[in-house]
Amino acid sequence: MHRRTVSLLLAAVLVPGLLAGCGAAQRPEPTAPAPTAPAPTASAPLTVSTGLPGDPLTVLADADPSTRALAMSRALFRRAQLVVTADAGDLNAQLLAASAAVALGAPLLLTSADASVSAAVATELDRLGATHVLSIAGGAGGARETAEPGATRTLLVAPATPAALAALLPGSHGGAVTVTASAALAAVAGLDPRKPALLHAAEPAASPRTPTPAATPTATPSPAPAAPAAPPPTLPAIERAAALSAGSVLATDDPSQLAPVATARAAGLAVHLVPVVDPNPQASAALVRALATEHPSAVIALGAPFAHEPALDWKVRSALTGTQLPGGGQVLFPDHLYVALYGTPGAPVLGVLGEQGLTASLARARAVAAPYETLTDRTVVPMFEIIASVAAGAAGPDGDYSNEKSVDELRPWVEAAGKAGVYVVLDLQPGRSDFLSQAKAYQPLLELPWVGLALDPEWRLKPHEKHLTQIGSVDAAEVNRVITWLADLTSRNALPQKMFVLHQFQLRMIQHRDLVDTSRDELALLIHVDGQGGQPDKQATWNALHVDAPAGVAWGWKNFYDEDHPTLTPKQTMTQVSPPPDLVTYQ
Repeated sequence: MHRRTVSLLLAAVLVPGLLAGCGAAQRPEPTAPAPTAPAPTASAPLTVSTGLPGDPLTVLADADPSTRALAMSRALFRRAQLVVTADAGDLNAQLLAASAAVALGAPLLLTSADASVSAAVATELDRLGATHVLSIAGGAGGARETAEPGATRTLLVAPATPAALAALLPGSHGGAVTVTASAALAAVAGLDPRKPALLHAAEPAASPRTPTPAATPTATPSPAPAAPAAPPPTLPAIERAAALSAGSVLATDDPSQLAPVATARAAGLAVHLVPVVDPNPQASAALVRALATEHPSAVIALGAPFAHEPALDWKVRSALTGTQLPGGGQVLFPDHLYVALYGTPGAPVLGVLGEQGLTASLARARAVAAPYETLTDRTVVPMFEIIASVAAGAAGPDGDYSNEKSVDELRPWVEAAGKAGVYVVLDLQPGRSDFLSQAKAYQPLLELPWVGLALDPEWRLKPHEKHLTQIGSVDAAEVNRVITWLADLTSRNALPQKMFVLHQFQLRMIQHRDLVDTSRDELALLIHVDGQGGQPDKQATWNALHVDAPAGVAWGWKNFYDEDHPTLTPKQTMTQVSPPPDLVTYQ
């Protein structure tokens, strides 16, 4: 009986007149005096109890806005003797209800004519132990109390106007603020629990009234004696819970998030809005900084897109570290353009990176990247591509025709690059070894946030093959073993996304390329088209390798100073190579 009563009371807000025949809710006869409200009695304040979810990451991805509002209430509120409600279809009512919820430290639930929603709201009110419900509804005039015989709660109905709400929240609000529909969610996310603004939507222009013809004067009857006015209802005192400052909310910027975002702010959580189309918290440098500053022990991801966001747990853990990649954020593409020097320290014959010392190489990398800054809207990031294992003409002591640089040899270059804002990719030329074995040897460097990995199949030999007698190749299965290992390493260490480069200038260099695993968001896969020679041939190779390429990969282009005819200028590189590359390397 008691749930049905609550449902009727809430539905009365949405369906005028629903309580017209219900006992105390009946309209009094015109000649009868209006009932006088009982004198207020001293009572204990209404209590609120909050708490964070037990898991480090909680996803609230229900498609229905009312269900999301209920889910946020369940996630954060253990008890709330006062609950705020609003109609799920009324933006203005929701905005004012959000203001009230934040001011009072109470959850905000959404009601509708749907019986299942009414039942779910009633169940949540029972769980919270609610004794009072503040309903922000349409209509005019002042707030009113509604009750029904046998009801276990007091329903306080306030018109959806700033003036009506201000009368209930004297001195505890920051004044009325009109917001547009497009700015509504951001305004709710920014409400200050100490003194929130009374948000409301711009009201439509009033309809012009039809002139009423002048009536013939008649005798005016004496008015009936005025009924004594009942004092306006007031909110009971509320003992607000302490703010849950150890939690944060990531919410997609969907207007239907108003109620759960208000509930989060009422509980004291910081709310950060992320795009519906890409809710990855790593993509924003500002958000990464904010999360690292807050250092929450629990994060709530709010919005249906989070249900389909791959590797969300890793993305949140990585963002919480606050680590910024060169160029900002923790995602490589499409917002960055990388310009690299290729080679190995101390070996001028292998590329321009080895033509000068470390300090001069850093300066040269910045100088080579600088002209691209005026040629693109993307952030330009200088980069080193360091050949870590160098293809060799002799088998060597280990018989693999590859000379591996040690971690200790490369570390000064890698660490100095990171400090200078230069991204680093380690390039592997494994000879008769395999890519995974060599990659594992460089794990200490790959555990650094700004270090990625490149596989160079040209120098991957089969047994009995030698370099420069044929072009090497690798099967997708071997590539995928490296992808799995490196992606797992990245996730396990909560590292930002890593660049994973596959060098290719012939189709046969990567066997079964269509089977390369592109599902791991921990890695940004890039196919580097690194042929040399005349520009028509290079363009033809570029176009051929784009045919049937794995979806979603980035692309790299190489400019050779001596072997290209001619070497493209930065402007030519960005205008004549189509689509424009994501990585431009110089050798």
